[in-house]
Amino acid sequence: MLSQTVEYALRAMSSLAYRPNDLVPTSELAETTKVPSNYLAKVLQTLAGADLIMGRRGVGGGYRLSRAPEEISLLEVVNAVNPVERITTCPLGLDNHGPNLCPLHRRMDEAARLVMELFGSTTLADIVSGEGTPQLPLCSESMTQQIRIERAGK
Repeated sequence: MLSQTVEYALRAMSSLAYRPNDLVPTSELAETTKVPSNYLAKVLQTLAGADLIMGRRGVGGGYRLSRAPEEISLLEVVNAVNPVERITTCPLGLDNHGPNLCPLHRRMDEAARLVMELFGSTTLADIVSGEGTPQLPLCSESMTQQIRIERAGK
């Protein structure tokens, strides 16, 4: 239901949410999230264009969240990349259907509604604040160790 690009954006944003005050280089994000760096660069540009992240070029540059993790919903991330849309009229353009959706399109609209509701009520903070050991999306063990060390020092 959600595109690969959306998943990549969610992985990147989740990863940044673990380090909300740090500038994280694209190369590090690519390694952590297992997203090809060229593809990730395009996704990050899209997220920056939606004011969800801020970037700085050059040595010591990278990306960071533009707001606190508790202020960014998963739906904002999804909508920045590939918006979820409700079905309000017959996608086939059948005049006799109009807003009266057939059973298939009613179910598809319900699925979109549920995704919007769930992702709209879930923030990046919800994703990264799980109990126990951080569960970074597709991260390496070394990254998990680094986050444990950083959290222990706080």
